[in-house]
Amino acid sequence: MTFLGKYCVAQVVVIRALFTIKSSHSDIFDYTDMIATAQLDEHQIETLVACVYARVRLDALIGPVFNAAVGNWDGHPEKLVAFWSSVMLASGRYKGDPLAAHLKHLPTITPPMFDRWLALWTDVTAERCPPPQAAAFRAKAARIADSLKLALYFRLAPATAGQASAS
Repeated sequence: MTFLGKYCVAQVVVIRALFTIKSSHSDIFDYTDMIATAQLDEHQIETLVACVYARVRLDALIGPVFNAAVGNWDGHPEKLVAFWSSVMLASGRYKGDPLAAHLKHLPTITPPMFDRWLALWTDVTAERCPPPQAAAFRAKAARIADSLKLALYFRLAPATAGQASAS
């Protein structure tokens, strides 16, 4: 057997083992993202980002907000690709602060806009990615959207006088 043949057999054995571990310890281990991203590359991320944000720019709900916030789209896709490369490939290419970028536009962003963005993201990943990669992209995107919504909109109610003295 050639080296390449042995390598492919070893990959299959590792993937089967990881799925076995995941199915028996799904509450502890989550190797789905690792397996899905093992075959992912920068070009796929570039293509996906281009497709998603082409739809975002044309969307009736979120397009106007994105277009006003970004202004010049010429360099922005590079930043988005760097972000998703860091998220999916752990490349460390993105050096920005997504929360700060969204906070600047808080008066024009509403929670349903995150849901709309996620729906567009889900549609494009389903169309353009193999199912394991699409699932990994969707899971990461959903976590990011939820985190941003919590950071932007969640506020604890102020403590009342009775609650403050009870502490």
